[in-house]
This record gives sequence, C-alpha cells and structure tokens, in this order.
Amino acid sequence: MRVAIAGAGLGGLCLAQALRGAGIEADVYERDPAITARFQGYRLVLDPVGFEALRSCLPQRWHPLLDAVVSDAYVERLVLDAQLNKIGELGPARSGIVVDRHVLRHLLLTGLTVHIGAALTGYDVLDNGRVEARFAHRDPATADLLVGADGVGSAVRQVLTPRTTPTDTGVRFVIGRTPLTDQFAGLSRAYGGKIVGDGVSLLLGAMRFPVPPKEAAEKLAPEVTLPDIHDYVRWAMVLPPNGSPGTLTAQEAALSRMNGWHPDLRALIERADPDNSSLLSIRVIEPGERWAPGPVTLLGDAVHATSPTGGNGANTALRDADLLGRCLKEAAEGRQDLLAAVDSYERQMFQYGGEAVRHSLAALPALTATTGMT
Repeated sequence: MRVAIAGAGLGGLCLAQALRGAGIEADVYERDPAITARFQGYRLVLDPVGFEALRSCLPQRWHPLLDAVVSDAYVERLVLDAQLNKIGELGPARSGIVVDRHVLRHLLLTGLTVHIGAALTGYDVLDNGRVEARFAHRDPATADLLVGADGVGSAVRQVLTPRTTPTDTGVRFVIGRTPLTDQFAGLSRAYGGKIVGDGVSLLLGAMRFPVPPKEAAEKLAPEVTLPDIHDYVRWAMVLPPNGSPGTLTAQEAALSRMNGWHPDLRALIERADPDNSSLLSIRVIEPGERWAPGPVTLLGDAVHATSPTGGNGANTALRDADLLGRCLKEAAEGRQDLLAAVDSYERQMFQYGGEAVRHSLAALPALTATTGMT
C-alpha cells in the first residue's frame, strides 16, 4: 500500500509517522517552498486524547524525548483588567500538556519523505481504483490513497467536496512571542485567562521546556534535530469585530491599543520577536455531507477547522492521524479492504470532528468579549 499525503502540518506528518511505523509507504507533499517558509504558530495545549494519539503515532524510542520537551500546565482562567486586577473568571481551572508547535513539527519530520514546493492542483481516480495526484511544478504521483491534510484552504477538499467551504467568523487577532524572563514570569496569574481593556482581549500562555529541545534531542535521540529554542510567552490580542491593524506590524497594532496598560504588559509586547509575529483570522469548517466513497479522504483542518479558542484543533487533527493510521494498518494486514478502512475512519471522524467545531464556536464569545465573566 502507498499513501500520498497533501500537507506537512501536524496532522499530515503525524499520520505519515504512524504509517511508517506500520510499514506502509507514505509520501508527504507540501506546497510551501521550504518547511519553515511561513508562520506556523507557537505553543499548543494537548488534552489526554490528543497527547495519547501523538504518542501512538511516534516510535516508542522517541517517547522519552517527547516527554522531555513538553510540560504540564495548570491555569486558573482568570479575567483581569489592564492593571492586572481580577474582574471575573472564564470558568473552572484547567490543566493540559503544553508543547511547542515548531519543536513538535521538527520531531514529526524526522525520517519522512517530504516533497516541498509541491502544490497540488487536482487529482484523478484511475480505472484500477488508485488515485493520481497532480501538482503545479512536478510530475504526478500515484497512490492507493490520497489524504488531504492541507489545511483550511485544502486543494483536495475543493475537488472532493466543493460545497464544504470555510466560514469566516470575522474575528481577527495579532499573535507574537516574547522570551520568558523573570519579569514576565511574574505575569503567571494571567496565563490561560484573558486581560481586557480598550475594546480588546489579550491572551497569554507560557511555554516552558523542562529541557531545551536541542539539548534533549542530542542526549535522547541523536537522529532527531530540534530547534534551539528557549522558554517564551505566547501572546495573542483579539481585535474588535472585523478590526484590522492596517499597515501596522503585529507589535504596533497591539501597543496602539494598550495606552495606560500595566507596564509589564506593554514591555511584554515591546520585547516580542518581530520575526515571529503575525495577523491571523479565524475561519472554521464544519463537516458537511459525506462524499462518495473512494481512494481520497480528508484530515484535520481540511475537513473540520476549529476556532483556536476551543483548544481542540491540533488535538482533533492528531486524533484523526491516529485513527486513520490504525484503520489503514488493518487494511495493509488484510483484515479489511482499503475502502472499508477509509469508511470506518470517516464515520467516526465526522462525528467527533463536527463536535469539536461546535465546541470551539461555543467557546469563542467568552475569549473575545471585552468584559469580565463569572
């Protein structure tokens, strides 16, 4: 069996690792000209289901390395004003496993065949039941299964189920990263909740590595190369409805709305890494009607893009990867045929994927509102 995966995001790479572990050939096709060609985001909070799905897809020999570069986080989810006074709560305190997206992506890339600059333009299902994927600047690739793991703008989805389209929530936010110093460690009360003022919400989260990733890889898995990255604070400012920073940088846009805010909060934005700040929009995709069965399927944001306020986008994509990998392993071992395996995956994925999208939308107002909650 050979599987072609469109998209080198976390879900696609996690699936490729699962297939590699099962002895199934998998090629990943990424439209970007380089793996680090664009902004990929910062810290992620994994729930037990997402973390176990990730561990299941990785070789067991890498589990100690994974454990060394993630951390447990407990947050009270407070609502604070611009002077860091408590004015409400978002709900019960939460805990989770925190991982850096950039570090995780490099771990998942290890040992895989990834073709960069491979923008998929379409595909054809052949008479023999296989699928031929077409690309803009490379020869077609033939596989037994094509998996669209190519994000919200999925080229695979546009052919497979063209009526399933993204919905723009109208929410815009700027996001950045600042090294975690002793000064900013003092903001820990704000981590996991939100700070409100001047019509905006500021969300903070800390990424602390038990062991620096590069050092951990050198000691625990020398075949893996991880980025030389250190502790930081991820910040995200939710702008007013349909707000846009115009020509301002992410830092400038945030600071322009923080006149009179606590000096530590302003310093956090002022000292951010300008090369790792970006304006983002929130678009969602809810799985629609099932498409006709065949040798093409979807995974992750390509089929159920969630709002990041739900905290379940990466978790759901990793769950997809683990489930689809298990189903395809059964097909490779002759316990069911390929189309039955894909159908089993899709039936389950549609159910929990739809629930994840609805949950994320339900959580959106609480984090975007500029008032306290109790």
